[in-house]
Formats: sequence, C-alpha cells, structure tokens
Amino acid sequence: MKTNFDIIKERGYIYQSTNEGAIKKLLNSSCTFYLGIDPTADSLHIGHFFALTLVRRLQQMGHKAIVLVGGATALVGDPTGKKDMRKILTKEIVDHNKEEVKQLIKRFVDVEGDNKALILDNSDWINKETYIDFMRNIGIHFNVNKMLATDCYKNRLEEGGLTFLEMGYMLMQAYDFVYLNNKYNCMLEIGGSDQWANMVAGVELARKIDFSNNEPDRELQSLTCPLLVKADGEKMGKTASGTLWVSRDKTSIYDFYQMFINSYDEDVERLLLFFSDIEVSEIKQMCRDNIIEAKKVMAYEVTKLVHGEEEALKVKKMSEDTFSGNIDNMPTIKLDFNYLKEKVDVKSFLVDTNICASKSDARRLIEQGGIKLNQEKIANANIIINDLVKDGFIIIQKGKKTHLKVIIGGLNEQL
Repeated sequence: MKTNFDIIKERGYIYQSTNEGAIKKLLNSSCTFYLGIDPTADSLHIGHFFALTLVRRLQQMGHKAIVLVGGATALVGDPTGKKDMRKILTKEIVDHNKEEVKQLIKRFVDVEGDNKALILDNSDWINKETYIDFMRNIGIHFNVNKMLATDCYKNRLEEGGLTFLEMGYMLMQAYDFVYLNNKYNCMLEIGGSDQWANMVAGVELARKIDFSNNEPDRELQSLTCPLLVKADGEKMGKTASGTLWVSRDKTSIYDFYQMFINSYDEDVERLLLFFSDIEVSEIKQMCRDNIIEAKKVMAYEVTKLVHGEEEALKVKKMSEDTFSGNIDNMPTIKLDFNYLKEKVDVKSFLVDTNICASKSDARRLIEQGGIKLNQEKIANANIIINDLVKDGFIIIQKGKKTHLKVIIGGLNEQL
C-alpha cells in the first residue's frame, strides 16, 4: 500500500529535502506544515497555485496546514533570482494585496471543518520585534559569508547592488519557521526550489537556537517542489501578454485555458499529475494513447480546479467552437464606435486589442505572416483597418491558436 510520502513523490512534488527519512515519518503520520506566500501583487500566479495544490493534498491526507501571507517580508522583498532590487511596496499596497491574496487562498485550501487550514500574517509577530532585539536574538546566528554563498544572493551580489535590506529577508523567513514551531508545533516548511536557501536557514536557525539553549534539536524539516517550467526551460506562466494569474480579473478564463491547451506535449503528463486527481497509471496510459486528448483533459482539469467546473465547461466549448470556425462563442471584446472616427492602422489595432504588446511586436508578427484579419493574411503593417470591418465586427487571428472577435460598438446603427 502506498504511503502519503509515496503518493506525493510519485506525482512529482519532491525536489529537495533536508532529511528524506525524517520527512517520510512526518508525512506518514500527522504533522503541521506551512507554505509562505508574499503578497507582492493583489493576486496569485500559477506558481503560487501549484504550491497550493500540494497544501491541498497534504491537508486531505490529514496534516495541519498553515498558509503564511508575508505581510512583513513583502515590505522587504525577496532577492532570490533577481538581478535588480525589487520595487519597494508601500505599506498601504501590501495591506491591500494581503486581503486579496487571503481571499484567493481560501478558494484552494479548506478553511472550515475539523482540519481547517490557518491563514496567518507574519507582520503579526515580526512587527512586534524591535530592531536591536531581533538582531541580538536572530541575527547573531547568521554568518554573512555563508549567506553570500547561497544562490538567493548570488545574482544581486554579482550585479554589485545587494542591499542590507535584502540581506534581512533570509533572517525574517527563518524566524517565521521558528516562530510557527514554537506556537503551532509546525515541523515542516514546503515551497518552490528557488526558496531552498531561505528554507534551510529556518531549519539551521532552530538547531542553533536549541544548541545555544542546551536543548535537543527539534529537527525541523524543509521540502521543496520543482519549479513549474515548460519543456523549453521557460518558466510556466510567463506569457506574451504577461504573468498567468489565477484571478479572472487579471487573466481571462479563456486565456488561462488556452495557455494550458497550447502546452508542449512533453509537459502534459506532469501537469495532469499536479493539477488533477486522476490516477497516475491512468494519466500515463492517456498520454501514451492520445496526447491531444490528454492535453484537452489537462487544460480542462486545471481550469476546473482554479475557476470551477461550470466555467471550465464553458471555456472548453468556447475553445472548441473557435477552432471549428464557430464565431458565436469566440472570445469577444467591444470597442466604442468612436474608435473608428479616425483612421486606425493595423499595428495600433493589434496593440489596442491586446493581441500584441507593442507596435514593433505587431510589425514583426505581420512581417512573419502571423496575423490574419477576417481570414485574410495581412502583409502590410501600415494597412488601415477601418474598411475591413464587416457587419460591425472584425476577426483577428494570431498564429494558429489565438482568435478574437472585435465588435465595434454601435457600428450597425451607424451604417
């Protein structure tokens, strides 16, 4: 019979661990664990959601979940993987982001019932610490040479711009783990592999504090998931139009679905393992037999998980209708009739409809033959679109996979 540890390992969640044997014991019994998320935006991206699927699975196995929203750490900014210092957010922005992120978290983890997850904010304890007390109690246990050798500081250090503010981030995250252990008996931290150094710092901080107090090592543990990357090595969720958010206000459900339906074949099995509850053997068989159908199942499952079954069914039908030539259910936007009061060139039109990020991007796509308007390939980047509008709308096709119906509001009444 498969153990809890076997299940999450088989589904590909385990990348690094401080002590696999100790973590096996924790997961095969019952433990309290936590995941930290900094509210640097007022939504969650697909990387956050991936980590929350592990929270969800562990919670369903009976473990006690804590999701820590970093109201304090977001004010500092994690330097991990950054060449430049993160933009410093105001306290007001972080406070706003915190509330939005907490509401999204509640959609993905169980916050009711006998084993409800706790959603905490590290500003509740870090803000109470004075600078001198924090540095005396926590900073004394950190060796700067060792910190500078970690990956999370390398890029910033090589660019010559590492600040003292950023150096404090590791101390704060490490302290979070110790605090959660003291108050909630939290024994395990989970997170993405980019957080490995910060997570190990928490394990080592607890050990050093125990040693200095002549107490037994409490043996905290950390477990990282692999980063969510595509077959080409690019980070998943980074699209031409920006980050893939789980909030439909930031990324439409159609765009969300399309990102997954357009995945590389090599990524389908892994995404089904992460984002569905389909048995592993069935997933592997599905991908062997018909990768196209498996991809459709995967896109539907992840959309259902994030946006609900009703919306997933709608967007699945919309996508199928679009690619079969049915324009009635095609993704649609509406522009005011006055939009065509002046002559509009195709480059501006593609930018205004968010098909392209810039006019230079639009020109490049047109020159490469990647744009069609009303089924006709556009070869001239300076063409005026006013005369191409028929029956009050125009259909844009970008490549083979992006379709958009643009309705010019009130045009029929003006004709």
